[in-house]
Amino acid sequence: MASGFAGKARLPMGIEDFETIRKDGFYYVDKTGLVKDLLENMSYVSLFTRPRRFGKTLNMSMLKNFFETGSDRALFDGLEISKEKELCDEYMGKFPVISISLKGAESNTFDGAREMFRNIIGKEALRFPFLTQSPNLTETERKQYKALIHVDDKGIFTIDDILLKNSLLLLSSFLHKHYGQKTIILIDEYDVPLDKAYQAGYYDAMVDFIRTLFGQALKTNGSLYFAVLTGCLRISKESIFTGLNNFNVYTVKDVQYNEYFGFSDREVRDMLACYGFMEKYDAIKEWYDGYRFGELEVYCPWDVVSYCHALKMNAAMRPRNYWVNTSSNSIIRQFIDKADGNTRDEIERLIGGESIKKKIRQELTYRDLDSTIDNLWSILFTTGYLTQCGEDDNGLTKLVIPNREIRWIFVEQIQEWFEAETKKDMQKLEGFCRAFEENDTEAIEKGFNSYLRKTVSIRDTSVRKDRKENFYHGILLGLFAGMDGWKVKSNAESGDGYCDISVEVEDKEIGMLIELKYAEKAAFDGACREALAQIADRNYEEALTDDGMRTIYKYGIACYKKRCKVMKGQD
Repeated sequence: MASGFAGKARLPMGIEDFETIRKDGFYYVDKTGLVKDLLENMSYVSLFTRPRRFGKTLNMSMLKNFFETGSDRALFDGLEISKEKELCDEYMGKFPVISISLKGAESNTFDGAREMFRNIIGKEALRFPFLTQSPNLTETERKQYKALIHVDDKGIFTIDDILLKNSLLLLSSFLHKHYGQKTIILIDEYDVPLDKAYQAGYYDAMVDFIRTLFGQALKTNGSLYFAVLTGCLRISKESIFTGLNNFNVYTVKDVQYNEYFGFSDREVRDMLACYGFMEKYDAIKEWYDGYRFGELEVYCPWDVVSYCHALKMNAAMRPRNYWVNTSSNSIIRQFIDKADGNTRDEIERLIGGESIKKKIRQELTYRDLDSTIDNLWSILFTTGYLTQCGEDDNGLTKLVIPNREIRWIFVEQIQEWFEAETKKDMQKLEGFCRAFEENDTEAIEKGFNSYLRKTVSIRDTSVRKDRKENFYHGILLGLFAGMDGWKVKSNAESGDGYCDISVEVEDKEIGMLIELKYAEKAAFDGACREALAQIADRNYEEALTDDGMRTIYKYGIACYKKRCKVMKGQD
């Protein structure tokens, strides 16, 4: 570790276990006020829905460590909840806790998914080996517990289907009897098995299974003190939670508990001040802030911690996209595939920094997800690709892209979709690319305009000029990607600067230099001339000449919305 960070807490990269963070001296953003709020607003079952990577799992680990019998009270020393002495004396370390994550309960088959459930339940049951000898359990109950933890000669749990469906109910009952205290149940990522089941084609079977598992444990369970569940989506139309008494759902639209998921601006400032990164505040805000939970604006914790960690390794590191690598972004591609002309116009407005108004449905089944484009808007909102910035008098939610990181994801997915669409007509695409080799600006301009009309443009709004240019830059690179024999470079050093795109066709000894400009207010001619002047002034052709290119063509391309103009440079 660099000397400048000596004595400072380590950043918890990928660590979601509260005990590890506190015992091993990692930096912790204090969310223990959640304990007090849960107890003061007691619900029999509470469900928190938030996008991925917003601290749900760490909060569940914190709750487990606070309430569970035998927990280490020192873990909470100096934290907000430790100020509530009477509450800590009454509740800390006083309850048996069942804590499971269903993040791994996924498979391509229903049988495989049940095997994963057996493993999850069996491992959790193994945390209570004293139940095999508990005098407060009957002989039958002790046998049932042993069946929950039994493994075959390969170490695989053998819980039968009936016992598995009753496992959470039975385990909570056994713990209640042993301790003489009702059980707290924590279920993290409850909707992951449903998501995978929908994708793999066994959705109905999984719904029936979870309905029984949850219903037994959460509906008529006299041994339950309270339960907390987390997930990305609120899935209730399938009646998974039907009949639950005192069941409350807290979504990104609710004010309650909004400060416990994500980092507030103050929390981010405190972290940056701790590590000496305050000069990066504006960049972090631009890239990772902008989510709105209830009335509170929050940052994505995963991104902030990841970037701070990168800065510790290299203080010159620029912000990058971390969230995109945490799971599939197929929902964006699915959305773009279904988009008609009106929807693409709305996407353009969003990428341009504008808002759109939509009716948000927060209670969807997985069957509903892609049934209409309207439902996909709701999913983009609940999963964090869009956020709210108000509501009109008709109850429509004003949606925006929260930050630069998510805007990047939209643009990348649009470009991937566009590349796939253009490759469906390879003859047309090859003809367009050959026009560059032939110095045919008329054909280049006609072809590029044709492609631009089919994709999504960058509107002339708050998006900076250089980012608009990068968008068109990306489209052109995508069009060039399939050309055999072309050596394409993007922003490669050449002469006294970096040319947007350079191409070498080695067998023909032809080189091409392409500079793109965004034509403010459709001033195409001026933007083209500016591009060509840059190629000349910065001597971009030097690198192509050095590589043996005998013929060099120079192109200045100006773009505005879905139009372009192409000029050739003079030798």
